Amino acid sequence: MSMPTPEERPGEAFTEAAAEAVQTSVMAFRLVMAIADAVRRQQQKKAGKEDELPDAEKAAAEASEEVKKFLPDDIATALLEGADWPQLAQQLMALKAAGVDLETMLPRVGEITVDVRDQVAANAEKVKREGTEEWAKALRETLPAGPVREAILSSPAWPEMARTMATMNERGVDVRALLAAAHEEGVGVDQAVAKVLAAAEAPTTSRDAKLSYGPLTTGLDIPKDLDLGDRERALRQLSIAPSENAKFTRMVREALPGAEREADLLVTSRQWPLVAARMADMESKGQPVAEHLARLSKDPSWQEGPQTQMGRRLVQAANDALRKPVGAAGPKVSTAAARSTSPSVGPTKPAAKGTAAATATPGVAAHREAGPAPKSGKTR
Repeated sequence: MSMPTPEERPGEAFTEAAAEAVQTSVMAFRLVMAIADAVRRQQQKKAGKEDELPDAEKAAAEASEEVKKFLPDDIATALLEGADWPQLAQQLMALKAAGVDLETMLPRVGEITVDVRDQVAANAEKVKREGTEEWAKALRETLPAGPVREAILSSPAWPEMARTMATMNERGVDVRALLAAAHEEGVGVDQAVAKVLAAAEAPTTSRDAKLSYGPLTTGLDIPKDLDLGDRERALRQLSIAPSENAKFTRMVREALPGAEREADLLVTSRQWPLVAARMADMESKGQPVAEHLARLSKDPSWQEGPQTQMGRRLVQAANDALRKPVGAAGPKVSTAAARSTSPSVGPTKPAAKGTAAATATPGVAAHREAGPAPKSGKTR
């Protein structure tokens, strides 16, 4: 029989997660009973009065009433339907015969099993919510920014692709190597389709990509067609999973206690995806992002200047805080500097002769390298 597709299995993932939570709580019940039975045997053995276990059939009938009375229905049902229920029932009745008050003990054990069940269910929900984050990171680190990477993250099938990657990883497959190979195939498909659509030429560098060139993007993998006007797409282009974006937003708010309005100005700014990309890049290298962000409250120089430019100053201050080593003092943020990096203004004046080589940053992606200045006037 062929394996059903995800579309043919509506709600199955939730059902499986709930069943797993209940089965884990049953495992917890078995463990507690095994410990209690071991203690009973040890005590009776010391006194030379170790009792035999009661009759399995009789114990199962008596213990089932006790379990149904004190445990939640889903856990009680799973216990009673388990193949090992007769043995568990014998342990319960042996404890009762030894003087243990089951009406006191079972509610406490029930609390333990419920706690275990809820923990497993919560973890399953977290995995469901954040399970793609690890593989979004893998894409960011393995594939270059561009149409293939964005197509993967924007696909309706992305969650299923991430689950497939996780399964293969658990089975020992080098998923990153597979992604690199698949990327080559994806590029071929992209070029073939583009050719058919008569759009095979390379995408032109967007205004956002051009205006973001400089300290804000140095060392980051930025796509040529970066679109900061579409927040959701920009985060996809930079391989920032929704759960990562939420985490980075929370980190900024924690770094600015009592300054909620200012924190919101930063995370809602047009250039926030680039700040988030910097944070993601640092995390992948094991750098302490929170410690860097703490500078925002220690050096509030970004507060100086017109209120209308506060968001721009915060973007620059956050980028400075993230780029400089922990412990190094950063320069104060000036309104003029913030204005020069804003996408709402035109390019700054060309540098004086002889300074271009000094300002060029080695290792920057080709699409962010400074090109020759356009000629002015008519050509001959």
